[in-house]
Amino acid sequence: MKTVSRLALAIAISAATPVALAATATEVLKTYGDIAEATYSDSLSTANTLKAKIDALLAEPTQATLEAARKAWLAARVPYQQTEAYRFGNAIVDDWEGKVNAWPLDEGLIDYVDANSYGSESDENPVYAANVIANTSITIGNETVDVTDITPVLLSDTLQEADEVESNVATGYHAIEFLLWGQDLNGTEPGAGNRPATDFSLDNCTGGHCDRRRAYLEAATDLLISDLEEMTENWKEGGDARKQLAEKGEKGGLATMLTGMGSLSYGELAGERIKLGLMLHDPEEEHDCFSDNTHNSHYYDAKSIKNVYMGTYTRVDGSVVSGPSLSDLVKAQAPEVDTQLVSELNATEAAMQAMVDEAEKGNTFDVLIGSGNTEGNAVVQKVVDALTTQTKSIEKAISTLGLDNIELEGSDSLDNPSSIQG
Repeated sequence: MKTVSRLALAIAISAATPVALAATATEVLKTYGDIAEATYSDSLSTANTLKAKIDALLAEPTQATLEAARKAWLAARVPYQQTEAYRFGNAIVDDWEGKVNAWPLDEGLIDYVDANSYGSESDENPVYAANVIANTSITIGNETVDVTDITPVLLSDTLQEADEVESNVATGYHAIEFLLWGQDLNGTEPGAGNRPATDFSLDNCTGGHCDRRRAYLEAATDLLISDLEEMTENWKEGGDARKQLAEKGEKGGLATMLTGMGSLSYGELAGERIKLGLMLHDPEEEHDCFSDNTHNSHYYDAKSIKNVYMGTYTRVDGSVVSGPSLSDLVKAQAPEVDTQLVSELNATEAAMQAMVDEAEKGNTFDVLIGSGNTEGNAVVQKVVDALTTQTKSIEKAISTLGLDNIELEGSDSLDNPSSIQG
């Protein structure tokens, strides 16, 4: 009887056992699409919950129903902000995104404002204080426009970016946010907007024109839902977003992923959304400015970047969508680059969490960036530094995967700070 050595047996077993292969680009791109579908689907479901709470507010305008609608708006921001890493590389997303998340907005276009803080006119925006809710016609350019009927079509086709001014934001999350909270008149002191529930009352109306304010809130909410339905469909299997991604090929698809990560990390988030406001000490530069939710908005933007790289997303119901990831691809070629980037993504999340923790003490983003608030400024600067550092490692990951033709978004606040006028 022939004896088989342990070594020979081990070799034979090894040969018979399939070896786990590294992730393929095709698998990574599928995970990317699956996470997009899940985040947009969650954004849609939470927007539908928001609509239900707004319907309840309009049926019975009380402080309790207003607070419930505000809470639903805050919850709706959690999944939506985790879609933001899909911008910049995906034209279908970037061309659409302004419908739902454009900012900052000149709120005087929509409703009444405090004239002492807001003013009555702007050299850059002829409809700066047009107040659609208070008027049945406004002038846009040389044309008198009938705004008697406040409908989703009026908001999207006539008022959004009216007169080609980007700050004329009439649709999306921030228009709804303004209607639910009103102006934040606290500057860099604690406190958010404080619109009364009676602004939506037909029996005890405050603020005037409550019927039209109700109509605007309904139209904006319905439009948000239809816009999110469109993008959710785009990311389903066979949807236009998935098709466009596939048409780019494997390298083009991976380049799209990393372009979105790096551009959001550096130019958009570290630069335009955070450093600019810190440099100017200006609460008008905070993203969710009426609700004082900016700390969470930034936290989940950073989470979006991490989700794409790690190939995992935790849904609002607690389930997890995950699969082969960019991290797997980079690790297979340059483990040290992957280790460094993962560490830096975690460090950014920790810096963001410190900002969230400050907000829970009452030190929201607008307070932290205030002039003379040395400690608060330092908390925000650590976030900027962490995002900038991780972007350098994203660039290393780009190089590791042989995608060196990628150009990431920049920001004058980071690249040319002397050009920023206070």
